[in-house]
Amino acid sequence: MRVDEYLAGIIDSVDNSPGALKKAMGYSIFAGGKRLRPMFAIAASETVGGTLKQVLPAACALELIHTYSLIHDDLPAMDDDDYRRGVPTNHKVFGEATAILAGDALLTKAFEVLSDTERFASPPTDLLRVSSEIARAAGDAGMVGGQIIDMESECQDIDLDMLMNLHRKKTGALITVSVRAGAILGGGDETQVERLNEYGDCVGLAFQISDDILDVVGDQEKLGKKTGMDEVRGKKTYISLLGLEESRKRAEALIDRAIDALSSFNERAEALRAIGRYVIERQV
Repeated sequence: MRVDEYLAGIIDSVDNSPGALKKAMGYSIFAGGKRLRPMFAIAASETVGGTLKQVLPAACALELIHTYSLIHDDLPAMDDDDYRRGVPTNHKVFGEATAILAGDALLTKAFEVLSDTERFASPPTDLLRVSSEIARAAGDAGMVGGQIIDMESECQDIDLDMLMNLHRKKTGALITVSVRAGAILGGGDETQVERLNEYGDCVGLAFQISDDILDVVGDQEKLGKKTGMDEVRGKKTYISLLGLEESRKRAEALIDRAIDALSSFNERAEALRAIGRYVIERQV
């Protein structure tokens, strides 16, 4: 897969003088994973008529950011998980300090990639816009902001609106910006970008509902991590607020809306349609 090949090149470029750091970065990048965020970016670019060359570096930068977030999310100070993708979490293998630094290095490497105009076939103005949008989605207005809300709301009584806001930030923001980045770098116009933004928003929420469902009914061996942990940690989820069947209906309705947002696109959007359906049919 081109994404894995490109990621391997990025990790190979890491300064090898701190050998443990490079090993820790590569360990989590290549520990498996669905590569959904790169897939969203590449499929969105294809939908507006773009090429793989235009979007591949940004797609891989998004995976670097996602992986850093998983390393930090698994730390004892956060979710304190022992396994991720069926293998020991980064801090269990390399220690907490190295895991933190590996996450930091992946995040900063992502923006090193995004700022390297020679990697891209798109105009620098589009690249600057995408870099800014990704930074916002990954930071306090998005993923990091959602993480702190998630931590502070453990064992608290929050309502559905608050839960949706949490997940739009923690999970949805990086998914939505993956779609937007692909559309922008692929040369999409503003109307196309906004239609794909609606798709990304709906799919991002549906993905989190699916995660909540899998934490209750998923196969622990397939998932590669412990199930039932949301309840143990006192987290409010779609399941705890709505029940299992209503949560499934919500996820299906969101995917219907996401696919409807693609109605003005031709068969080039078929990959996005397929990924949307996969989000609620997946077992991992």
